[in-house]
Amino acid sequence: MISFWKTVNGKMESLEDIEDNCWINMIRPDDVEIRKVTQSCGVDPAVLRAALDEEETSYVDVTDDGHTFITLDIPIVDDTADLMYSTIPLGIVLTKEHIITVCLKDNMLLSEFENTPPKNLNTYGRTQFILALMLRVANRYLQYLRQMNRISNGIEEKLYVSQRNKEVIELLAIQKSLVFFSTSLKANQTTLDKILKGKALKLTEDDTETLEDVMIEGRQAIEMCNIYSDILSGTMDAFASMISNNLNVIMKALTVITMLLTIPTMVFSYYGMNMGPDGLSLFMQQHVWFPFALATVLVIVFGLLFKKFLFSKRDQ
Repeated sequence: MISFWKTVNGKMESLEDIEDNCWINMIRPDDVEIRKVTQSCGVDPAVLRAALDEEETSYVDVTDDGHTFITLDIPIVDDTADLMYSTIPLGIVLTKEHIITVCLKDNMLLSEFENTPPKNLNTYGRTQFILALMLRVANRYLQYLRQMNRISNGIEEKLYVSQRNKEVIELLAIQKSLVFFSTSLKANQTTLDKILKGKALKLTEDDTETLEDVMIEGRQAIEMCNIYSDILSGTMDAFASMISNNLNVIMKALTVITMLLTIPTMVFSYYGMNMGPDGLSLFMQQHVWFPFALATVLVIVFGLLFKKFLFSKRDQ
């Protein structure tokens, strides 16, 4: 899928084909679309295909023909079973007349950038356009991190009641998402540092301030990732300890029940082994209720003792 956008009379408008000073947004492009863009803009096809590699890391490079190629990791909502959020590479190519973005998957970030662009966004100012996109990426990281924090808090409340495997798996998915975010954010910061040095893009004073704002947002996102990851790790350890403690209490209760059940067996076994040749003794014939009463009393006494010495108030 490919779309063309250009600032006309201060508004972002969609185009039917490639024009000078336009933004070319490519989502999962096929070979025909890649060929069309490369022939029209004079871009190496390998540059565009590099951004379609899911394992591509963040970096910035200036090609021999003077084009600037930037790859950033952007956050997305993941619909896989073991993840909630993930990151994918976004390729950005700056030519003398065009801005090209290439992404492997359709995502809300670029869709919103098309439909609700930042104020005063202009495709004629390519550097300002890219910096505005970078700022939107940093803000989206922060937004998703806050969402993950709210989701994890809700899961923790459920775990206090149910302690099911489902909630534990969801917490593990959030923890894995935080790892992906942290890794991608650190790689993006390295790329932004190189851009700040002015070797890849010519930055004005206003551009430098905007880029510094992007880096501040990125550092804040990294710090949030670290904090949430530490909290989540502590929560997982706490719940593991709680589950282990509950198991110990259950095993202790089962052991006590087993011991109490052996008392009637021992009492009746004793009387059974001491039965005379003529059957029950005269005492037993007259007091047949005595073994039952003795077993009941012993079970109650030992039960109270076990409750007092083996179970604390926290176990109840």
